[in-house]
Amino acid sequence: MQGRRILLIVGGGIAAFKIPALVRLIRAEGAAVTPVLTAAGSQFVTPMTLSVLAGEPVHDTLWDQGAEAEIGHIQLSRRADLVVVAPATADLMARMAQGAANDLASTLLLATDKRVLIAPAMNVRMWDHPATRRNLAALRDDGILTVGPDEGDMACGEYGPGRMAEPEAILAAIRAALSDGPLAGRHVVVTSGPTHEPIDPVRYIANRSSGAQGTAIAAALRDLGARVSFVTGPAAVPPPQGVAVIRVETAQQMRDAVEAALPADAAVMTAAVADWRVENGSAEKIKKGPDGPPSLRMAENPDILAWISRAPARPRLVVGFAAETTDVLAHATAKRLRKGCDWIVANDVSPGTGIMGGTENAVTIISDAGVESWPRLTKTEVAARLAARIAEALR
Repeated sequence: MQGRRILLIVGGGIAAFKIPALVRLIRAEGAAVTPVLTAAGSQFVTPMTLSVLAGEPVHDTLWDQGAEAEIGHIQLSRRADLVVVAPATADLMARMAQGAANDLASTLLLATDKRVLIAPAMNVRMWDHPATRRNLAALRDDGILTVGPDEGDMACGEYGPGRMAEPEAILAAIRAALSDGPLAGRHVVVTSGPTHEPIDPVRYIANRSSGAQGTAIAAALRDLGARVSFVTGPAAVPPPQGVAVIRVETAQQMRDAVEAALPADAAVMTAAVADWRVENGSAEKIKKGPDGPPSLRMAENPDILAWISRAPARPRLVVGFAAETTDVLAHATAKRLRKGCDWIVANDVSPGTGIMGGTENAVTIISDAGVESWPRLTKTEVAARLAARIAEALR
């Protein structure tokens, strides 16, 4: 970050009290900070505080006659290496998604040609509102990077997702956004989420996968500079921004999408692919009848991990996952040998662990080098460790 310039737009939310700490952290890394304070943001942090900590004047109006004589908002947006919005309130995100330009902050965001990183912060109900979800999806489609929000206690007394990420986490995201990374120039295919195998137009067979771990891994690989092809089934969590998203439903569609994404330097197969599909599915909804439940004839789905491990265009590194409920190490070790992949990431997903659908994971890496068990970590931390290990293997 030495010598880089961050254009920091401060939105109007109580989380703005963390911004002075963020400014100090950024400057300690050797980067310069140009603060832009919205009218709402000035209700929570003063221009004097930001100016003193940044060592630069605060910009807070589009109608500065001196600055705008040289089209100042264009200059500010263009001379930055990265634009950071923190806190990114629901209102600010909505205006970004719509391309509004009715104040200095929104005009800068519309005029910039640099990467933009936002740190959302709002009440949990605002974060979960369909309008916010639509705006977030639009911003991600536009290539906007995000960090957070975290889950926890709110200033309003509620609990849930919507807390702005801590300054240290925002700093790490800034580093990643500015870094070419050790995986620059590498292509990694990541599969994630469950597959849905139709019984009829309204029913299907699926696995209990939220897609959270696969999503975190794709984001971590992206942050290390990789070009990521993210092949995802119908997951509960949204895909990460900054990756190529290929949406599928069935195992056959996922296998075809993976093949189309090759060649790749590595493949990380986190998806919980259904082992079987219904061979005699119905094109119409199956009705209850006097003959009782229908008889479903099952057929095996393509084994995507075994296929890619032996494919002619096999990636240099193939990483499989083994979600087990008993004899985890034995079953995962046998799976690695049977499938032919380089590594297996094994975990215990029995109901008592809370891992399936949860925010944490406890994994064991099985490879030719041996067995390595990691402590219980957040899925984001597991992803960061695994991405770093992949980068080392491909070096």
